[in-house]
Amino acid sequence: MKKTKKAVILLSGGLDSATVVAIAKAKGFEVHALSFDYGQRHKGELKLANEQAKIQKIKDHKTITINLREFGGSALTANISVPKNRSAKQMSHNIPITYVPARNTIFLSYALAYAEVLDAKDIFIGVNALDYSGYPDCRPEYIVAFESLANLATKSGVEGSHLKIHTPLINLTKAQIIKKGLALGVDYSKTTSCYDPKGSKSCGECDSCKLRLKGFEKARKIDPVKYVSR
Repeated sequence: MKKTKKAVILLSGGLDSATVVAIAKAKGFEVHALSFDYGQRHKGELKLANEQAKIQKIKDHKTITINLREFGGSALTANISVPKNRSAKQMSHNIPITYVPARNTIFLSYALAYAEVLDAKDIFIGVNALDYSGYPDCRPEYIVAFESLANLATKSGVEGSHLKIHTPLINLTKAQIIKKGLALGVDYSKTTSCYDPKGSKSCGECDSCKLRLKGFEKARKIDPVKYVSR
């Protein structure tokens, strides 16, 4: 009997992570997803993560509660204004204030622990080095380093069972990600990318909204989510 391939996937409720789930399922993985209620201002993404889990028929979906607001240091976890209407040039300079200190390291550590419990050898994360090049924990070299750490610091790694961290979107443009997701049947109306939503609507002005809208435009598709301002 063929053994089921299990994968742990970080599911935020955003466009990228929903696409990653679809990619993993297409590769034949049984998906076990983790979402995080970490004190983020855009907590509405968690509802959409739950919806994606149901739509994509994920095997198991857990939401972990941690409070990164205790530390702050980011526009997403402190009373700091989210930057609005920045140009592509402005977005490409320096690490933005929307960077949450060590967030991906924390999330991947949880995913690693869960993978060990499940005896899963694969973790998927929707990091992207093109649209979010300012985030230090979205770079290819960071993923390589964390994978090395994972195989040094775990029982399974020490016993010779290699764990792989998959980043299928890391070198794709937002338009390429959208096209890939649509080809796999992803319902992008049940995702959000906004850092500063107004009720059920995305702001349309934060860096993440700008990048998403530009991606849909270049993919020649209409973004199905509602915006305060396009």
